[in-house]
Amino acid sequence: MQAALELIGNDLRSVEEQFRKDLASDVPLIRKVGEYVLSSGGKRIRPAMLLLAARLCNYSGNQAIPLASVVEFIHTATLLHDDVVDSATLRRGQASANTLWGNEASVLIGDFLFSKSFSLMVGVGSLDVLRVMSQATTVIAEGEVMQLLYTGDLDLTEENYIGVVRAKTAVLLSAACQCGAILGKATGEQEQALAAFGMELGIAFQLMDDLLDYTASEADFGKSIGHDLEEGKMTLPLIHALQHCTAAERDQIAAIVEKDELSTQEFTWVTELVRRHGGIDYTIERARACVDSCRCHLAVFPDSQCKDALLELAEYVVTRNR
Repeated sequence: MQAALELIGNDLRSVEEQFRKDLASDVPLIRKVGEYVLSSGGKRIRPAMLLLAARLCNYSGNQAIPLASVVEFIHTATLLHDDVVDSATLRRGQASANTLWGNEASVLIGDFLFSKSFSLMVGVGSLDVLRVMSQATTVIAEGEVMQLLYTGDLDLTEENYIGVVRAKTAVLLSAACQCGAILGKATGEQEQALAAFGMELGIAFQLMDDLLDYTASEADFGKSIGHDLEEGKMTLPLIHALQHCTAAERDQIAAIVEKDELSTQEFTWVTELVRRHGGIDYTIERARACVDSCRCHLAVFPDSQCKDALLELAEYVVTRNR
């Protein structure tokens, strides 16, 4: 991400300052939990994409930083809700908010961040931005419900899985890029190209996130390894393995998925099966194909440092280990 940081490092620091300003509330717990989650690290991929997209479209106004903050607020709200639904105990290498303050506080503060985001978007003064972001948050909520419905479904197809990924993760990255284009008053073709770029990068990002649940160390990943499997989430590495394993192996996976808790031995067995049947390599291949599509979508823009930074950001997504 070095190229991106060289271009927008100062802007990203301003986004961090904007977080603290936007968390203003008469309720102390809101600021306490909000600052805890927002300051816990995070890759800031979504704000970076919005800032780079705006710069690529020659935007020089003062709304990119507040809007980048809004995008991270929305993302943070979804994380707070996700961790409650998933009963997660770790987030970015530290105790999750629901572990420290309880499910009720996490859900309600997630709601605050969502509502605050829309209040801040009104301040940006663009109906197009409001339209794109409101559509994105609606799709995100639909994606969460879709994922819930597919829990434990060993017959989940790759197509339906990608549909969940588009809705739950990729749509916000797409919206971030599109809003950057809107700020820069890009052409319709450029706006759609950036939206498509963000969608493909978002899919690649989630594919790698799902892969890391099988391959990363917990220290690097920042959250519990094997949690997806324990929660009955069917992700691409396992979906691919299920399509190629024996009937006996499938029955054993089904028995493991039904359990409330996963032993180290069971997780190791599933991981080895996923690797043996090509689930790891296939997921990397699909993520790489998404990044290749990213390059095609940006072809409508002339070569520039900003374009190179966006492409390097896409490359980072498929080479990261955390």
